[in-house]
Amino acid sequence: MRAAIFLRTAAVLVGIQSVLHTVGGVFGKPLPGAAETAYAAMKSNHFLVMGQDRSYWMFFIGFGLCMTVSMVMEAVVFWLLASAVAQQGVRLRPIVAVFTVGYTALTILAGMFFFPIPTVWDVLVVGCLFAATVSLKPVRMAAEVRA
Repeated sequence: MRAAIFLRTAAVLVGIQSVLHTVGGVFGKPLPGAAETAYAAMKSNHFLVMGQDRSYWMFFIGFGLCMTVSMVMEAVVFWLLASAVAQQGVRLRPIVAVFTVGYTALTILAGMFFFPIPTVWDVLVVGCLFAATVSLKPVRMAAEVRA
């Protein structure tokens, strides 16, 4: 059952991260100065992409919202995996391990291209996912328990 707790903790962390990312990252106001100038440049420069008029601002918002949707889906999957621990046990290990490796890569990228808060947050998620991976146990059948 410890694996379920770790997975639910990861689900809550990722759910909170999705809200903070959306409010602060996607829809947050830029700081005065250079950030405002960069935002203005991203909004004002349009170009054709596969026949569509786009700007870097549109890509910024679009990719930011795609990340939000992905994080919400991940949080739901982690919660559902936690619910399946009692019946599936160690069989969930490959799935949880894939998310552990993926979040490790996201943590490295956050450290390289963003700032400490998302990096530390992702470290916490990786810790929960790793702990869930190693704490998953084989499920004992009801007949084995009675014997």
